[in-house]
Amino acid sequence: MKRTPVFGALVCALWIAAFGATGAMAQGRGEGVRPEVGKPLQAAQALIKQRKGREAMAEIAKAEAVPSRTPYENDLIAQMKAAAASASGDHDATIRANEALLASGKVTGREALALVQGTAVAYYNKKDYASAAKWTQRYFKDGGNDPSMRSVLLQSYYLGGDCGAVNKMLASVSEEGGNGKKPGEDELQILANCHLKSKDTGGYVHALEKLVQYYPKKEYWTDLLNRVQKKPGFSDRLSLDVFRLKSVTGNLAGSPDYMEYAQLALQAGYPAEAKQIVEKAYAANVFSDTTKEAERQKRLKALITKELEDQQKARDQVVKEAEAGKDGTDLVKVGVNLVYEGQAEKGVALAEKGIKKGGLKRPEDAKLQLGEAMVQNGQRAKGVQVLKTVGGTDGTADLARLWVLYAQRS
Repeated sequence: MKRTPVFGALVCALWIAAFGATGAMAQGRGEGVRPEVGKPLQAAQALIKQRKGREAMAEIAKAEAVPSRTPYENDLIAQMKAAAASASGDHDATIRANEALLASGKVTGREALALVQGTAVAYYNKKDYASAAKWTQRYFKDGGNDPSMRSVLLQSYYLGGDCGAVNKMLASVSEEGGNGKKPGEDELQILANCHLKSKDTGGYVHALEKLVQYYPKKEYWTDLLNRVQKKPGFSDRLSLDVFRLKSVTGNLAGSPDYMEYAQLALQAGYPAEAKQIVEKAYAANVFSDTTKEAERQKRLKALITKELEDQQKARDQVVKEAEAGKDGTDLVKVGVNLVYEGQAEKGVALAEKGIKKGGLKRPEDAKLQLGEAMVQNGQRAKGVQVLKTVGGTDGTADLARLWVLYAQRS
């Protein structure tokens, strides 16, 4: 997990603006700074803008050496020291200067907020994450609204080992994004890593699901699919369903995956789906007449074509026999095949009739397969409705949930 970027430059910019505002208010009150104090402080201010904190400290020392300084001159020197310490990257000096100024009660409003922010960042950069979290909380409590500080707070919790605080902070992120607000990818990554760090597999998978929901990158899907398959009790018979998800999320690894996927679909009795896979492989140049496996790929294509033709020729008789059968197994298979052939309305009606008829060996599998086919073939919203009814503890419910995430995000 990467630490959040250093925000010293931002804090320096806030301090320079605050220093200018202080000088303007002082002139308005009739307060002045003698040239022997003001000139080195102006030089220091210019150096701070260039992020030359140590050189600025040398100029501040010149101002500090002037005898009989007024209280106002001392205040300006103290404030300039805080800005120079931040610019120099001296975190301890920044913390000392900022905390002293805040304790003095002589800075308020925007100046005080810059001090609190600078202190939080300094603690973070010196890896005192508990203190960084405390000061960042104070920053927001005092009215700060810099979104980057939310990352500082989350990172401080995570790097400090307080995953409970990370969970609590992100608890408002609901399935719809928490009050309509989309969670940040970095925030979800922190949440995922917290669960990984604490060996909470269920929590980690939940965080991955949110990542694929809002940021559906291939690598998140890869990790998620691997995790789901390694879940205790996950059934090997769901390999075809896993390949379906791999396909739609861009996780098929070349010719071997396409070949195995097509073969599994054909063996399961879904030649129409197998045909789609082969066509996709040729369109992507994964299958080609110029590859070493060209002949094998051609044989598979021919076998699929023949099986589909035979199935279509016998369809009327098969449907008749399925409707007269004692259970709905064959009706579901015929219906799902029709969905893959592009006859979604007719296919869904037959499959639903088969599910309703009952007697299925694995009814959750039937609903999962129907929902998958619908999502892939133009009936996404209705497919989601079917998938949300899928139960089971052997992987069917897990895969159905992933299909819902895919369908709703897509």
